[in-house]
Amino acid sequence: MPVATPSQYRDMLAKAKDGKYAFPAFNVTSTETANAVLLGLKEAKSDGIVQVSTGGAEFISGQGVKSMAKGAIALADYVHAMAASYEVTIALHTDHCAPKYLEGFVLPLIEETERRRKAGRPNLFNAHMFDGSELALEANVAKSVELLKRCAAVDIILEVETGVVGGEEDGHDTSGVPKDKLYTTPADMVAVHRALSPIGPYLLAATFGNVHGVYKPGNVQLKPTILRDGQAAIAAVFPGASAQLVFHGGSGSTLAEIHETLEYGVVKMNVDTDTQYAFTRAIADHMFKNYDGVLKVDGDVGNKKAYDPRNYLKKAEASMAARVKQACEDLRSAGKSVSAR
Repeated sequence: MPVATPSQYRDMLAKAKDGKYAFPAFNVTSTETANAVLLGLKEAKSDGIVQVSTGGAEFISGQGVKSMAKGAIALADYVHAMAASYEVTIALHTDHCAPKYLEGFVLPLIEETERRRKAGRPNLFNAHMFDGSELALEANVAKSVELLKRCAAVDIILEVETGVVGGEEDGHDTSGVPKDKLYTTPADMVAVHRALSPIGPYLLAATFGNVHGVYKPGNVQLKPTILRDGQAAIAAVFPGASAQLVFHGGSGSTLAEIHETLEYGVVKMNVDTDTQYAFTRAIADHMFKNYDGVLKVDGDVGNKKAYDPRNYLKKAEASMAARVKQACEDLRSAGKSVSAR
C-alpha cells in the first residue's frame, strides 16, 4: 500500500485509541533499517510508523552532505517507493526536533510538502515532532501553536512534548535534569489541549518518567497513572475530550507498563534502542563466526562471500524485522492492519 494519506492516518490513530492498541514508530538510519521495519510490519500484519530523527537524517545524507533535511527527504522518498509493495499501511514521522534544529530540519520538510501539494503530489511526511520540552511551558506551547497552524494547513499532524524524556539520544543529553521534570502534570496536558485542539490534530508526548535507552529493572521509575490523571483533567475542562498520546523512551519497559499506557490513550510508541541492538547483534554474530573470511588474515585473501556487505546486512535486516514484529505484538497492533490480506 502507498504511504497513508492524511485522512487514512487520522483514521488509523482514532481506531488505535478506540481499540486500545498503539502503532510502533521505528527510528531508521538507512535503507537497510527501513527495509527491516517494512518487513517486520508485513510479517506482523500490522500498520506502523517509519521515523527519522535529526541525527538519523543527517547520517542518511552521508558524510559528504551532512544535511538533516536532505537526508530526511531521501529517506521519505525511498519509503514512499517501497511501501507500495507491502500489504500494510505505513506512516512517516520525524522525531525529536529541538528548537535549535527547526530551521535545518522540520521547517524545510514542511516547505517541501507545501511545494509538493501545489504540484498535486502527496505529502512527504504524515507528522512532524517539535520537542520544545527545554523551553518554559508557555514558550513551548506558543511555538507549538505557530507550527501546528502551518502543519494543519497541509494536513500534517504535529507531535509535541511536555516534560522531559531522560537519558541521551542523538547527542541530546537530558540525564542531568531534575527528576520532577520527567513527569508531565495534568495542568500541562490541559494547557496543550486548550491551545492546540482548536487548530488541528496533534499528538502529545506526555512524560511519565520514561527514559531513552535501556536500563536494568528498577532504574527507571515509570508512573503511567500520570497519563490517566492528565486525561481526566482534560475531560474535566473539555467534556468528552482526550488527547492522543505518545510513549517515548519505550525500550526496556515491561509489558505490563506498556499495556497500562494503552488504557490511557497511548496510540504511538517509539522504538529505537532495541531495534538498533537487534540489527547490530546479527552483524556481530556474522563477524565472529566468519572472522577469517571477513579479514585477510596472515596474508590470506579472505572470503568475498563473507565480507560482501549484502551477506551480513540481510541477516541484520531479518534480525531487526523479528524485533519489529515483537513490538507490534507487544502493542497489540499485530493482525490489525486495515490493508493486510
